[in-house]
Amino acid sequence: MLNLLLFMVSCVITNNFIFSRFLGCCPFLGVSNKVETAVSMGIAVTFVMTLASLITYIVYHFVLLPLSLSFMQTIAFILVIAALVQFVEMFLKKASPSLYSALGIYLPLITTNCAVLGVATLNVNNDYNLLYSVLNGCFGGIGFLLAITLMAGVRERLESSKIPECMKGFPISLVTAGLMAMAFMGFNGLVK
Repeated sequence: MLNLLLFMVSCVITNNFIFSRFLGCCPFLGVSNKVETAVSMGIAVTFVMTLASLITYIVYHFVLLPLSLSFMQTIAFILVIAALVQFVEMFLKKASPSLYSALGIYLPLITTNCAVLGVATLNVNNDYNLLYSVLNGCFGGIGFLLAITLMAGVRERLESSKIPECMKGFPISLVTAGLMAMAFMGFNGLVK
């Protein structure tokens, strides 16, 4: 049980996809202007990462490996992720049109979010079983949610701060992301 708890903490904090693996930086920097939008994007990515981990595990172990098609893993994983994102997009369009329009172009871009593909590939490369694959997807997504929400909160505060003109906007966002990554690196010795 302790190993499971440590694994979950490491997925969220020490092996954070954005701050330690630098995966998913496009939506991290693009959608983190407002906390509401960032939380919505983080929840959508968490949902897709969790389901993608489950489905790609099944596809890899029960279709690709038995048919000796493991070399097709990247293409198969991208197809699974694209289908899941399409499902999320249709659901949000029906359930919450305002959120759908707020996420805009970034919602379909979850398909090309390298963090989602990265979690599926890491599950295979690390030879995780089904439980650990799903937990890696879920808690990796929660780590993404944490990172993007923290960044959005900082960026909202920076809007009302006195910043030199040359640093306003994207430059200060990059500096902030770098400082946040360094702070998360401080947790590296916490969980192996």
